[in-house]
Amino acid sequence: MTSRREKNKRKTRKCILDSAVRLFSRKGFDKTSIEELAREAGIGKGTVYSYFRTKRDIVKAFCDDQLEFARSELAAKTNPDMPLIEQLMIIFMADFKYVTENKEFGRVYLHEKVFPQEPLAEEDFQVQNDYFDMLYPIYQRAQDRGELRKDLELLHISGHIYAVYLLMLSCWYTGMIPTEEIGEAMKVMVTQTIQGLKP
Repeated sequence: MTSRREKNKRKTRKCILDSAVRLFSRKGFDKTSIEELAREAGIGKGTVYSYFRTKRDIVKAFCDDQLEFARSELAAKTNPDMPLIEQLMIIFMADFKYVTENKEFGRVYLHEKVFPQEPLAEEDFQVQNDYFDMLYPIYQRAQDRGELRKDLELLHISGHIYAVYLLMLSCWYTGMIPTEEIGEAMKVMVTQTIQGLKP
């Protein structure tokens, strides 16, 4: 059972994240200060620092929440024996929905996820590893079912398919593919990629 203190902590954390989404979307990541963020959230600056040491930590929390959302969607809508394309579409469309609900914040999130600052911190590797932990078993089962070649490294499979996902996001951001067409376009591109990786 969750205590009242724990509920209040979750509520404050969510308030900080929601405020960051609004400010980063409106002013940009670099131009938003922790002081402004605290004011937007209606809390003290020290309270923000007790949850997040830096603005980058806020983006990392957004990454963690996005991954948790994708996992929960996968658990709710699939079973391990579903075809690979169906499982991937649930993950990618959940990710797309999460990233694009706040377009500018999504840019910051993608930049940090795809091109993290150097030197890489332990948490950068953890975000990456958490993502692989979700995908690798799906690819392994697809190999076992004959949907993917068994001689391919799981990292390489992830790279092929994730590159397609990033391309689709880029096409959405540039306006080449409208929101209502992104699902079908993504399905076509991911299906073609899987076809190329079949035995």
